[in-house]
Amino acid sequence: LEALMEDFVKRLVEDPRTRPSFERADLANLKTKLVDQLCELAGGPCKYTGMDMKTAHAGMNVQKSDFNALVEVLQKSMDARRIPFSAQNRMLALLAPMYRDIIRR
Repeated sequence: LEALMEDFVKRLVEDPRTRPSFERADLANLKTKLVDQLCELAGGPCKYTGMDMKTAHAGMNVQKSDFNALVEVLQKSMDARRIPFSAQNRMLALLAPMYRDIIRR
């Protein structure tokens, strides 16, 4: 997960669609929180201690297109790490419920 999130965060700031949302972020902290969050969602043993997604994204005006771009960047990172498609789908399924708390309606 650490190697995947390292690649993912790097790609987030390189991709012109996602760069504006992440260029001022504390990238080391973001990577750590993502590792903990995904590890916990996958069954542990990590414990995510960050904000809930609604609070973390409040005021960011995240649109559906922003969310979709982020998912595409994550998929590129998973492909680059040669994560099997079935495992990618399981990870995306763990993250999908966050959509409703992140997207501005």
